[in-house]
Amino acid sequence: MPILVYLNYNPFMKKYFTVIALLGSFTVLAQKNAPLTNKSFAANAQHNGVYTTMNYSAFGGVKWKFTTKGKIFSSPLIAGSKAYIGSEDHNLYAIDLQSGKQVWKFATNGAVSSSPAIYGNSICFGSYDGYYYMLNANTGKLNWKFKTGGERKVGAKGLWTMKPLNKYMDDLYDFFLSSPVFNDDINNPTVYFGSSDGKFYALDAGTGKLRWSFKTNGIIHSSPAVYHGKVYFGSWDTYLYALNAADGKLVWKFKTADQPVYHLLEGIQASPTCGNGKVYFGARDGYFYALNAEKGTQVWKYSANNSWILTTAAVQNNTVYFGTSDTYQFVAADAHTGKPKFVYKGNGYLYSSPALSANTAFFGDFTGKLFAVNLLSGKATDVFIVPGRKLNAANVLKDDTLNFAHAAGGADNSLYQTGIDVMNKLYTLGSVVSSPVIDNGVIYFGSADGSLYAINLIK
Repeated sequence: MPILVYLNYNPFMKKYFTVIALLGSFTVLAQKNAPLTNKSFAANAQHNGVYTTMNYSAFGGVKWKFTTKGKIFSSPLIAGSKAYIGSEDHNLYAIDLQSGKQVWKFATNGAVSSSPAIYGNSICFGSYDGYYYMLNANTGKLNWKFKTGGERKVGAKGLWTMKPLNKYMDDLYDFFLSSPVFNDDINNPTVYFGSSDGKFYALDAGTGKLRWSFKTNGIIHSSPAVYHGKVYFGSWDTYLYALNAADGKLVWKFKTADQPVYHLLEGIQASPTCGNGKVYFGARDGYFYALNAEKGTQVWKYSANNSWILTTAAVQNNTVYFGTSDTYQFVAADAHTGKPKFVYKGNGYLYSSPALSANTAFFGDFTGKLFAVNLLSGKATDVFIVPGRKLNAANVLKDDTLNFAHAAGGADNSLYQTGIDVMNKLYTLGSVVSSPVIDNGVIYFGSADGSLYAINLIK
């Protein structure tokens, strides 16, 4: 068996190490300065959503299922021989890719709804306990942790005029914390993320020491994208920001639509995607935007008919793909003009960001379905149904489709408690809010049923 010897650079120790790999009948291309190959919902710092040029179009059998004790909104990270995922049970898990068995878990004091990111041999994620953590990816041992000003959900008294008007209410659709993203500067490895304290942070990835921070006027749950020396992110103050990635100086900011009282707390929850010299993102004002990445000027915007857009877009072949909330639509739009190429309608809210495999997009919906949609025809080629949906769809859905009033069963829709009750009922379907990741012919995604699924794919 041939032997490959190459140098691997550790960006935190700033040293090269000799690595010996045994190769079979395939070729491995090792880049001297590249971080550990990984795949996550943000497959790279630009969030382009493209995972493979291999065209998988259908689902095979379940390879394995790993179950936690809390709902999973975090999206998986696949790196080396492990999958990493956060859970509302306060833990981050490392799972063996072949067996689906736990390798280690790391406990925090809050729900882990941020998606992990890896650089070198270290993994970073955030928790509702107010800390962002950096762990050894192999052992789960703590390297460092950084305390923010506190993490919380967006909320307000009498949110959206719900009753009782004097009661503080968490936004039931604020699922995620900001997920960290690394730059690719081997001399100054930096990790970026936003916080509920309204600040955007840049830390030394090796030590966890603060490099700089930038204050906005709203909670930041959007995950950043790094592109051409700038870092982009959205805030609940309705602005998308572009900062100099090196020093955090403001380059420009773009304001989405002003919100009437009824649409209180509808800033930018989605994470931006960069490509083609543009930055793409959706907002809760009902529009999807394309901006000039250098100047921050609007190139085009797409109306989602007052529907929120929470997903991170995928960009491929001059087409941008994203999902909508209340209209349940998966949209393929021309990346240069915003003109729609096709629209596919799911069965419920689309909060799961698309993962692309050549001519197929994979994404989940709130009713517990994972779709495979052909990008040439705009039609579904297959659907995977989470077990909870099979058990509970007849009692929860109307005509196999999410209908809030039907799920409420006649309860007063103006009451905040009704919203809580309906959401808990919908969660029994195994809602897919987690964004899928494709690696080596397997698709991985989390579910509100508390499980991480590994499903074989078919070409």
